[in-house]
Amino acid sequence: MARSDQIDLTMAHALLFLLFLLPLFIAAQSNGNIPVGYSITANTNAADPWLSPSADFAFGFSQLEDPNLFLLSIWYYKIRHRTVVWFANEGVPFSSGSKVELTSGKGLVVTDPNGKEVWESGVSNEVVYGFLNDTGNFVLLGNDSLSKWESFTYPTDTLLPTQTMKSGLELYSRWSETNFSQGRFQLRFEDGNLLLNAREMVSNFAYDNYYSSETSDTSNASNSGQQVIFSDTGYMYILRTNGLRFDLTPRPTDFPASDNYHRATLNFDGVFVQYAYPRSSSTGNTNWSVVWSEPDNICVNIGGNEGSGACGYNNICSLGDDKRPNCQCPQGFLLMDPDDEYGSCSPNFTQSCEEADVNSTANVYDFSTLVNIDWPTSDYEHLNPSTESQCRNTCLQDCFCAVAILRAGQCWKKKLPLSNGRKDTSLNSKAFLKYRKVDVPPSNPTTGPPTIRGKKDREPTIVVGSVLLGTSFLVNLLFVGAFCLGFFFICRKKNVKGLPTSETSLRRFTYEELDVATNGFGEELGRGAFGIVYKGVVQMGGSRQVVAVKKLDRVAQQKEKEFKTEVNVIGRTHHKNLVQLLGFCEEGQHRMLVYEFLSNGTLSSLLFGDPKPSWNLRTEIALGIARGLVYLHEECTTQIIHCDIKPQNILLDEYYNARISDFGLAKLLMMNQSKTMATTIRGTKGYVASEWFNNKPITAKVDVYSYGVLLLEIISCQRSVGDFENGEVEKAILTDWASDCLEQGKLEALVENDREALNDWNKLMRFVKVAIWCIQEDPSFRPSMRKVIQMLEGVIEVNHPPCPTTFSFPT
Repeated sequence: MARSDQIDLTMAHALLFLLFLLPLFIAAQSNGNIPVGYSITANTNAADPWLSPSADFAFGFSQLEDPNLFLLSIWYYKIRHRTVVWFANEGVPFSSGSKVELTSGKGLVVTDPNGKEVWESGVSNEVVYGFLNDTGNFVLLGNDSLSKWESFTYPTDTLLPTQTMKSGLELYSRWSETNFSQGRFQLRFEDGNLLLNAREMVSNFAYDNYYSSETSDTSNASNSGQQVIFSDTGYMYILRTNGLRFDLTPRPTDFPASDNYHRATLNFDGVFVQYAYPRSSSTGNTNWSVVWSEPDNICVNIGGNEGSGACGYNNICSLGDDKRPNCQCPQGFLLMDPDDEYGSCSPNFTQSCEEADVNSTANVYDFSTLVNIDWPTSDYEHLNPSTESQCRNTCLQDCFCAVAILRAGQCWKKKLPLSNGRKDTSLNSKAFLKYRKVDVPPSNPTTGPPTIRGKKDREPTIVVGSVLLGTSFLVNLLFVGAFCLGFFFICRKKNVKGLPTSETSLRRFTYEELDVATNGFGEELGRGAFGIVYKGVVQMGGSRQVVAVKKLDRVAQQKEKEFKTEVNVIGRTHHKNLVQLLGFCEEGQHRMLVYEFLSNGTLSSLLFGDPKPSWNLRTEIALGIARGLVYLHEECTTQIIHCDIKPQNILLDEYYNARISDFGLAKLLMMNQSKTMATTIRGTKGYVASEWFNNKPITAKVDVYSYGVLLLEIISCQRSVGDFENGEVEKAILTDWASDCLEQGKLEALVENDREALNDWNKLMRFVKVAIWCIQEDPSFRPSMRKVIQMLEGVIEVNHPPCPTTFSFPT
């Protein structure tokens, strides 16, 4: 063998040996360089993370409380208690077996255990290698050694030294200490000001700021803030356009950067804090020290007229010694989610405006007295002057009053839900919180699980009728009066059977006509909450037309003018995704509605039959239902809340277009059943929103919730409430199972490997996310139906939803 060949062979062996050792070099100490092609797999025996040159920071998968979930993140490597400073995918974890790989074309790419791409960093130029530097910034570089992507450009909830924050950049708090998905609070740098605010989760609408650096100067632009700088010396400041500084970190600091790690984090509770940790104690049990924080008192500063405040609705915020909020439900209230002490509280008693309660309030209700506690944004009546006795008594006699606040000789009455609850010794006030004696609360109501009542035990405090009409009482009164007066005169002149009514084209049928048309009500099409539906044939417009006749056997005592008013409201609706009302019968005790007949039956029969309908057809049906609900909620003359959206109430025409039926009937039923607590809750098992059980206002958001459940049924072709005895307990509650599938990256299980749906992955993911947003426990988190359509169609981006934290309510 020639000497040159021996040299080449030796070099080849050496190269192979170096390539074999390269992963070990990288894992131990590689100056932070990560070549293209290297990867880390998430599992309980996770591979060593990629380290910065000094090993101060690590990049890789962090295992969460659930051992099967991992967060792709950057953290302090030398600190025993893992402190995450950046994370991917808006905090949504990846399942065990997922892999992150550095690629040349897309940068960082995460694939699930099946090899499907689920996240990417996204780069526009070819990447040659990655570099995790000692500032905690992960950078992707090209052949020109210039940055193509870096984690500092996409901060999550933390800023690090050498990081800057320019106009338009935002940080979001986590949902909780251990849930990294985006939470309720936001840090922004906008128009020269550093701002803190709570936000509306779906639209990202910023509520009133509860902190502002006040560094914007409209009279002198050169004095306005230009950017936020976190220097390598551990000082944070706002650099003004003229070069002057507005210090955020107090000077001098007791925590020099040479001896301490520094970070500034927007905590899950809304407080922005700069922390320091001694480098010398990085392997010990030392805690992070607070360098400074804002605001001084979030319980008081958060204010505003929108949102729940620092804590959830009906909750009370008190400030801890560390300037962090503590939240606690008042007496008689329980956490809606026992695992979220910062969430909303629900009353564990029933407040009613029923005649029996109103006439004996002193026997039914009493007060617990709370000192220096207030919910300042929930007022609806103010008594000035007022004594303590007057304040208590006026709240006692008012069935809408949940609490009365006495301060400085004045009384403020408040109704549910209570927002911005706070405890503050400077208030010098008394709060008289009402509770029901027959449901006397325990002495420590936060120590047990909430009692979830069914239909027979609960009653909403808001009458659905007023919400459905969506107008003032005076307008309603004038409308009904004008209608009845006009109807009276017209009927006197044209009391001819079979002619249309005066305000719509609805035909008025006699009982005899419908008895003949249905052959003695012989062919039943279906049964529902309002009665039985029969097939019939009537003579209309010179031809015979097949119709569906619904006998409203539960509104027999309806007053004539009220029935006709509501029927005319229904009759004035015209939309391609609504079933058309053709006429009615109102004769003696008989109340019937005559609808067009739709040949393809109910959505229930289509979804849960065999074979499974196509994915494209299902998505078109979902959009059609959403458009129909937008019309009912926003576009028809009088707002209509359906209150019973479910597949049995969605009919399909000859072209399989979705048509909503039974809309407006909840109002008819409510009028005759307003004194029956058990039946005021409208809806069907598996589709009922929590407002019905939590004394919250009944708004169009109850339909949004039901639509979310229905959307999951359309996606999966599975019923909302399954059979607990079939051995698949995890699938028994569809909403819970779908949420788990989304969080665990197992949507293929949700659609049972429907190839057509899986091949349309982006739409599938989008539809599931929208459904989970719709079924959020807190109605303020749910989008409007108009926004639902925009999200379904991909017009606006759909953020990853939080866990809906729903209960399964008996109905």
